[in-house]
Amino acid sequence: MNVTNNPPGLEHTDCQKVSQVLARVGEKWSVLIIMFLAEKPRRFTEIKRAVNGISQRMLTLCLRGLERDGLVKRTVFPVVPPHVEYELTALGRSLTQPVIALGTWARDHIPDIDAARADFDAREGVQAAQAPGQR
Repeated sequence: MNVTNNPPGLEHTDCQKVSQVLARVGEKWSVLIIMFLAEKPRRFTEIKRAVNGISQRMLTLCLRGLERDGLVKRTVFPVVPPHVEYELTALGRSLTQPVIALGTWARDHIPDIDAARADFDAREGVQAAQAPGQR
């Protein structure tokens, strides 16, 4: 009997680790960075330009997190000024297919999601306008 309510074969410690990985991969910036790096290695400024809306600090934090998790490799070339490139590792490349699929799905379904949100907000707006006892 599975008293922890975890899926069969998934222990509590496994759930914690899976949650950590999904938190990293599920960050909106991480998904966009991985999608962009799937093409080829890139410099920091290229990534910043491509990932619209990300701050320099957030990009630095995301790249460090992806590097720590073994998904991105940072290479510093000994030139003046320093030249730094980021590229996906083999582990990071193994993630590109599901991440690109997720990003593509999101892009393709933006109109559907926008319509669903508008419908929901319209219903909630009507309910909020009613007196509490009339719901």
